[in-house]
Amino acid sequence: MGTADMGLLARARVATRLPAQDLERARRFYSEKLGLEPVDERPGGLLYRCGGAEFALFQSAGASPGTFTQMAWQVDDIDSVVALLTRRGVVFEVVDLPGLRTGEDGIAEIEGNYPSKGARGERAAWFRDSEGNMLGIGEPVHQS
Repeated sequence: MGTADMGLLARARVATRLPAQDLERARRFYSEKLGLEPVDERPGGLLYRCGGAEFALFQSAGASPGTFTQMAWQVDDIDSVVALLTRRGVVFEVVDLPGLRTGEDGIAEIEGNYPSKGARGERAAWFRDSEGNMLGIGEPVHQS
């Protein structure tokens, strides 16, 4: 790889792919619970756009283990987003690990995340979609 080729991926847009054993069930979840509609579809796949990024759900015989965050959204007001999604029936994960614990509101306070964003930490919450994919929501906590 020549010097001119270095950084090609750094300039590329990232597009997340999430498996779905039942694509129609997943479409309903993303529409009814998250308020998202696909911008494009093909047999076996749904494409979504959020904030200039893309993610796709694809028909898969395999199942996600749902043991780690596979995709997350960065929001400006996590309290409002969690409250809205909870009203729509989204169930947030309870996390109780050393150094990482969600409060009664389903939101964890994470110190030290994202100093490159001018943040001193992050507030985060996690939930699973209808297919078992672990999804997250985060809000950087900026220096005050």
